Amino acid sequence: MKANNKEITRREFIKKTSTVTAVLGAAAAAPLLGGIGCSPKKEFILIGHPNPSTGPLSGFGEASPWADERAIEAINKEGGIYIREYGKKLPIRLRMVDTESDSSKAADLAAKLILNDKVDLMVALHTPDTVNPVDAMCERYQVPCISLDSPVEPWLEGGPYKWSFHAFWKVGSAANLFASMWNKFAGQTSKVVGGFWPNDPDGVAWATVLKEKLPKLGYRVVDPGRFPYMNKDFSSFITLFKKEKVDIITGCLIPPDWATLWRQCHQQGYIPKMATIAKACLFPTDVEAIGGDLAQGLTTEIWWSPNHPFKSSLTGESSSEFCSAWTAETGKQWTQPIGFKYAAFEIAFDALKRAQSIDKEKIRQAIAATDMDTLVGQIKYNSENYSETPLVGGQWVKGKKWPWDLEIIYNEDHSYIKKTAEMIFPLPA
Repeated sequence: MKANNKEITRREFIKKTSTVTAVLGAAAAAPLLGGIGCSPKKEFILIGHPNPSTGPLSGFGEASPWADERAIEAINKEGGIYIREYGKKLPIRLRMVDTESDSSKAADLAAKLILNDKVDLMVALHTPDTVNPVDAMCERYQVPCISLDSPVEPWLEGGPYKWSFHAFWKVGSAANLFASMWNKFAGQTSKVVGGFWPNDPDGVAWATVLKEKLPKLGYRVVDPGRFPYMNKDFSSFITLFKKEKVDIITGCLIPPDWATLWRQCHQQGYIPKMATIAKACLFPTDVEAIGGDLAQGLTTEIWWSPNHPFKSSLTGESSSEFCSAWTAETGKQWTQPIGFKYAAFEIAFDALKRAQSIDKEKIRQAIAATDMDTLVGQIKYNSENYSETPLVGGQWVKGKKWPWDLEIIYNEDHSYIKKTAEMIFPLPA
């Protein structure tokens, strides 16, 4: 299976920086490094990054290579990371490959990065579809891995972990967040929730957790069952929800499936009072693709934004400054994964700096001992190798500069994150 490395696209992003440009093809051009032991020819630390640059999860992968290379540039500015066994600093080099949003390809490419490219460390991000298979390969071949941007519960299904360390929020926390947003208008709804959960690791985890938690929070759940990707007809779901008087819907879908579903809801005259959708409603491009004004009032989770009061451990840039830099350099609106991509390399730098070694066991131990503040908040791993990050509630509204803006409308569990708007209720028909 051929790895799609997206070399040209990465160069286009970073032409302005010669140091970073040298990074992009170096792993493929350099002689392969043998094993995990010391070698006098070792001239850099190689990090692998399987990334969904294309496919239905490409919205998650869009910020690579920009965020990755911004972090690597900051790390390499002073020559890299001091490695005691070599008595010198070694720069970071990156090997990014495109998983095409495919779980099997993610696993295959991760194995090739380990066995062929001899990566010293792996980073993995973006939903269980592409995080879990990469972590599985790292566990198999005993390579330290830093993963983020995948809910904790489906990530734990791949454990127990020794070599992989994860940071993100829990589906259980999202369930509490969703119910808290709905509770604001509980007296004006039936408190019956319909779920759209596909037959994938995310869908299975979300269905399991929400069906257990929501009844305890006063909501009845109607679950029509799992469905495959790229489903073309949701009529039976909509008919059932009408019958059961469902006026709140939730789900965790890929963006194309949500666009199909939401259009069919409107075509069939079914407009719930609230729609809180994970995964599919995170990015402005995906929201805009739904068409017309159909995105107005949709709610979702927010894991990172310009309003999060966190700073880069590498440069001191705030979340707001980081988003502004992204827009200035790419001409695009900020998205939530940008901060998490960058944070992966903050964690890697911190661990390597403390390890002062490229021995994989020493790197693993250093990652396990992580306790630091990053662009996405504090990272400190527990006994199950994960660190939970904060979550607030968001809602899409017509934008001023951009077609759509994601406002923070619920922050009661994390009041240090600024609330930017009041919630629109009910959804416009």
